[in-house]
Amino acid sequence: MALELEGRSTTIFIVTTVLFAIAFVTVCLRCFVRLKIVKSFGWDDGFMVLAMALNIFFATCGIAGSLHGFAKRFRELDEAQIKTALLWWWLGQLAYVITCIAAKISIVLSLLRLTIKRIHIMVLWTDIVLTVIVGLLFWFLLMLQCSPVDYFWDKTKDGQCLDTDVLYVVAYVYSITAAVCDFTVGILPVFLIWNLQMNRQTKWGVVGILSLGCIASAAVVIRIPYLQDYYDQDFLYATANISIWSNVEASLGITAGSLVTLRPLFRWFRDGSFQSSRSMKRTNNSILLSNMSGHDPTAQFIQAPKGPGYWRPDIDPEDAHATVTAGANPDRRKHHRRRKSTNSSQEDLNPKGQGSANGGVSVQKTFVVTSNEV
Repeated sequence: MALELEGRSTTIFIVTTVLFAIAFVTVCLRCFVRLKIVKSFGWDDGFMVLAMALNIFFATCGIAGSLHGFAKRFRELDEAQIKTALLWWWLGQLAYVITCIAAKISIVLSLLRLTIKRIHIMVLWTDIVLTVIVGLLFWFLLMLQCSPVDYFWDKTKDGQCLDTDVLYVVAYVYSITAAVCDFTVGILPVFLIWNLQMNRQTKWGVVGILSLGCIASAAVVIRIPYLQDYYDQDFLYATANISIWSNVEASLGITAGSLVTLRPLFRWFRDGSFQSSRSMKRTNNSILLSNMSGHDPTAQFIQAPKGPGYWRPDIDPEDAHATVTAGANPDRRKHHRRRKSTNSSQEDLNPKGQGSANGGVSVQKTFVVTSNEV
């Protein structure tokens, strides 16, 4: 039977519900962007979806726990209520650790897409290794801290638990490691982006988005002083703040990691490029090499070269210092009329006398050339 929400149990319920809802929406938007707009679903997206699935279970534990004894004193509960509350606490802490591990791996894999220098790659992989090793150590300790396992929530049985000092030290090491790794992931984008060919305003915008992971690390730091509450004999009441900040860390980490991927969504709302790409029909004589935006791409596929922003809607036009390549199988006679065009670089991939019946293949390349004055 659910208990009345009051005091810090109400705080646990509200914080868990609100942050979970925000995280869920951002992950859904991330999947929409990666699957429907960018059409590129990677390992980082898969790990974030896994983190969200685990966070659903973690949030369920927090909500159920707030209704069954979290932040309540033992004297206010009967034996059955204490057992239920401790079980939800045990399950929630296991879900919390695995959720954070999956979210951190996703964020690091996203940064690896932008990383070129070996030192940066080594830093990010070290971050993943430390997160996994320390996280799994803490997870196994939480799961096996009592023998038998169910002695944690059912004290009517014979059993014993690890000394609280051991749990405190490992929890402290985990929290410090998580904070350092999160701050590293938050600061590294400055070094990844700063030397790219972007204007200063765009650079600060991208760095700000990629550095949102620092928000989750702030929750870890705030949680550290409350770890000493593991020693309190009135366990459920004393550890309410640990429950609150654990939910903040997990949900904010997922939210921050997903917001990084939503830039194409705003562009889609602005110019309707996704609608245009969906309405596009592929003809028998053209092959698309990338997702396009604009007005009727198939009709203009060969007539006029397009800028990088046309071919790559996920790249901001101001950042588009790139080379664009397009392929097509046009009508042979039209191709011969364009062979001497000076507007683009073309190469006939079918020599004369070969493949004329099939129309042939041509490749177009559009270059953006920039110069810097000293």
